[in-house]
Amino acid sequence: MKKFKTIVLLALFLISSSTAFAGPKIKAQITENTIQTLIVGLESGNIGLKSSSAYMIGELQITEGIIPLLRVLHNEKNEDLRIAAALALYKIGSPTSIYAVKQAIRFDESKRVSKHCADFYQEYQKNKFNDEENIVDVSKIASK
Repeated sequence: MKKFKTIVLLALFLISSSTAFAGPKIKAQITENTIQTLIVGLESGNIGLKSSSAYMIGELQITEGIIPLLRVLHNEKNEDLRIAAALALYKIGSPTSIYAVKQAIRFDESKRVSKHCADFYQEYQKNKFNDEENIVDVSKIASK
């Protein structure tokens, strides 16, 4: 009897979880207030808030966040925040943001940040061109 209850509960859980994720994705409406709040979050002194704001700006592809993200990428002392800013810029995918990630490969003083930027740029190249001969070798950029 106990085994039967466990099986029934497991089956109900699987059915309910599969129907919960089966619906179509709805793109959230991004308001001006949302954009301003995320940009203010980038300028906060709280590392967690800065990182989360950078992440959300990238996920929502908010182009108004490019300049504040560039400030973080260029001026922030914390490597993790610079990496988060580079990831957000990569996710936005505009020519300006991708160029900033590419330049960080060469000019960031941290090898760790440069390596992450190289990974983001290489992924961008792969997704954009889907052709092995068109992919720029980022090791050549980093060595200049």
